[in-house]
Amino acid sequence: MKEQVEEQEMTHEELAQRKEEMLHFYKESLPYLQAQHEYEKLLMDIDECRFKRAQYQIQYAMLMNPPSQEDLSTQEELREEIENQQRERKLKKS
Repeated sequence: MKEQVEEQEMTHEELAQRKEEMLHFYKESLPYLQAQHEYEKLLMDIDECRFKRAQYQIQYAMLMNPPSQEDLSTQEELREEIENQQRERKLKKS
């Protein structure tokens, strides 16, 4: 079953009143939206600070405990394996 929507034609006065109501609603909502914007921005700043702090901690830990030769060779093997897999994928797609 199809729903039928009746279109109401508004008079110029009704349209002007509707616009005024909408404008009033948006103006009344602004303080709440501005407060929410400030809140979200502060949360974002906090998350960025936490991320940076974690990065600094990781860098410091890596500086204080450099990888051993075994770790470096393992990392190199993993890097080569990933590169080989990427090359194989490219060949299969072509």
